[in-house]
Amino acid sequence: MKYRKTILSIHKILGLITGVVVFIVSITGCCWAFRDEIESTYNDYKKVEPQNIAILTPTKAKLIAEEIFPNNTVHGTIFKKADDAIEVIFYDAKPEFYQSVFLNPYSGEIIQIDNHLTGFFAFILKGHMRLWLPKDIGEQVVGASILLFILIIISGFILWIPKKRKSLKKRLKFDWKSTTKWKRKNFDLHTIIGFYICTFALVAAFTGAMISYNWLKYVVYVSAGGDKIPAFIIPDNKSKKTEIDSNTLPIDNLIVKLQKESPKAKSFELHYPETEDESIYVEVSNSEGLYYNSDYRFFDQNTLEEIESKAIFGKYKDAKFADKIIRMNYDIHVGAIGGLAGKIIAFLISLITASLPVTGILLWYGKKYKRKN
Repeated sequence: MKYRKTILSIHKILGLITGVVVFIVSITGCCWAFRDEIESTYNDYKKVEPQNIAILTPTKAKLIAEEIFPNNTVHGTIFKKADDAIEVIFYDAKPEFYQSVFLNPYSGEIIQIDNHLTGFFAFILKGHMRLWLPKDIGEQVVGASILLFILIIISGFILWIPKKRKSLKKRLKFDWKSTTKWKRKNFDLHTIIGFYICTFALVAAFTGAMISYNWLKYVVYVSAGGDKIPAFIIPDNKSKKTEIDSNTLPIDNLIVKLQKESPKAKSFELHYPETEDESIYVEVSNSEGLYYNSDYRFFDQNTLEEIESKAIFGKYKDAKFADKIIRMNYDIHVGAIGGLAGKIIAFLISLITASLPVTGILLWYGKKYKRKN
């Protein structure tokens, strides 16, 4: 009995400490679940009329977009199908800057400029990742709260286990009558619902913690038998820079080459080398709305010779079990791994999880400030 009292105290204290954070993270997680589906209803500007002429080269697309934001850094350029606009992404960490310039791939006309740091979903993501606090502070608060929430889930399951077997049915279903008081109903909402979602909530919390903490990602990777470098590394070129006779840079031939090699790919996100020694990095997306099975490919910027990476991010067909666990983490976290059904499940789990701090605080309040007869 003493150990249950100790666990209850831990569960209660941690719940009071993290309750507000868990509520905000869960509610914002609900709102984020269907972001892609909602945004697809008003992004017609991303489509263009296909033409039977060559599209802009990566260099030309970069130059046009840099005229809009000459003082910011081009993160990469996304090339999709013949009827899709080219998206040039700008990103700087400090001061934070994240915008996209959409270009007509045939004429170079600027179609749209999107600021990814403003709007409803930007607001939701900032709340989910950092509680709308300064980044350095908010991310630490959320990360620590998620780790504590994992302990709350485990301790809650231990407390859920009834002392007597005959009491098990009461912990598995609602048995409310007209005379059942709200305190009992609140207790049932907290314990019964908590039991049914604890596994899903634990998965969501753990995958979220892996996003927050690289050390946890490393522990999981090594524990799963991983033997590569659990990080994203862009390898150096194999060749030395030479004078180019042609007016066309090698990088400008790469997208056409990849489109021929992978005609079923959904998109090609090309990242420009930051130095003369760095290779060209291209993320080839093989599925709409999924990241885990993308191919991360690296090419010598002078010869376009493909360079294999020693890290876990390479071609998906070469990924081992431990590599796939790390790759799938985000898609599992948001439910995308299960398609639309997975997102619906993620939405419901987030919504129900948001109710647990509320019912938990009501339980604590009812016991601490109960009326004396």
